[in-house]
Amino acid sequence: MTTTFEVQGAVATLTLNQPARRNPLDTATKRALAEALAELRRRPELRALVIAGTGGVFCAGGDLREMRGLTLDSAGWRERMAELHREVFAPLIALDRPVVAAVDGAAYGAGFSLALAADFVLASPRARFCMSFLRVGLIPDGGAWFTLPRAVGAQRAKELMLSAREVGAEEALRLGIAMELHPSEQLLARAQALAASFAGASAGAVGAIKRGVEIGSRGDLAATLACEADAQALAFQSAEHRAAVQRFLDKQPAAFHWPAPPA
Repeated sequence: MTTTFEVQGAVATLTLNQPARRNPLDTATKRALAEALAELRRRPELRALVIAGTGGVFCAGGDLREMRGLTLDSAGWRERMAELHREVFAPLIALDRPVVAAVDGAAYGAGFSLALAADFVLASPRARFCMSFLRVGLIPDGGAWFTLPRAVGAQRAKELMLSAREVGAEEALRLGIAMELHPSEQLLARAQALAASFAGASAGAVGAIKRGVEIGSRGDLAATLACEADAQALAFQSAEHRAAVQRFLDKQPAAFHWPAPPA
């Protein structure tokens, strides 16, 4: 089994589980990711997704041995990439629920792209990120052209892609690749606690915020404000908004709390 998929309450956790092979993004793993995303779309009660790896490795990237055995022409390689984007990375980036990546150890190549597709990247001190594609004569994929410049800016994204250098955990935090650092033994629990906090949030508002940030990043003020107005109009009419206001008026604790980090 290349991955495990577990549900605890409102949180789904997908764990890459081939530590002896450094958790490659091989065909079976990509299929499991696509199936997990389809499962989330079928089950609205699942309010967040955590992605992690086992054995002190997040994901070492594409399976070069598997790819070396393929005999494809240009059209075949393009369709292979289009399928990866269509089935995994586009739905993951556009998912209407928060995605938390728990990066312990190496996130190389497409593994780095997988982490960047999450909304929140939590890392351990031994996390290492690398756009390693150029080392093997390839270009970054897995949506990295879209996600990395948004995380670090265009100039730094080009530097990381063209140098193919490794970024340690502290630098990843400084650059905005990682949001928090936690010891390896606390990392998954923190990621799951963060994901679980969204069980008390308005699902509609969470999805709208994710869409709004993406629209806003395009730099079109009019489109952003129109989207904001549409989303807020729906939010004002939601049962979650009415319930939250009533809790406030009744001096009850809010249903949604961003969890404090562990000591």
